Amino acid sequence: MQPSPQDELESIIKAASFAARKHRTQRRKDADASPYINHPLALAEILCSEGSVTDSTVLVAALLHDTVEDTETSLQELEVEFGSVVASVVAEVTDDKSLPKEERKRLQVAKAASKSDAAKLVKLADKISNLRDIASSPPASWSDERRIAYFNWARDVVSGLRGVNPALERVFDQVYDEGLRAIRSAA
Repeated sequence: MQPSPQDELESIIKAASFAARKHRTQRRKDADASPYINHPLALAEILCSEGSVTDSTVLVAALLHDTVEDTETSLQELEVEFGSVVASVVAEVTDDKSLPKEERKRLQVAKAASKSDAAKLVKLADKISNLRDIASSPPASWSDERRIAYFNWARDVVSGLRGVNPALERVFDQVYDEGLRAIRSAA
């Protein structure tokens, strides 16, 4: 049975509230130390507003995408609260923190093309959001070279996600080009 629009809306609001509780003590690495919850909310907004994504599973997974990786949340907890499909999408976009950072980055590039469409959408929105943040308000300790390296790595990840949402891919390309120009011109 298909969930009703009311059920889908309730699930999205529940996920936003859940993510806000889980990320409540976390801050972003930008100069303002923005509340972390701004990031998952940005993903949902990018998907809906710029990618015309209305699939509640994708929007819920976007809101929850960092809970397992960055908080004391388990995939089992997500499955109980939001179902196995959402938990599966979150699992696809969750890095294994037991691996070294460079290996996690390599695996994101290597596995991008084999992800489900839902996971590709979440990952694409994540890269758009991250590039915007790094272009406009990067972590204080990041040099221009590190910012450019992140942009290029994100481009490599997104190359494996292409074909899932042309509108979001155009947004990524625009954010990538404008962000690199801004970083290089400030250097």
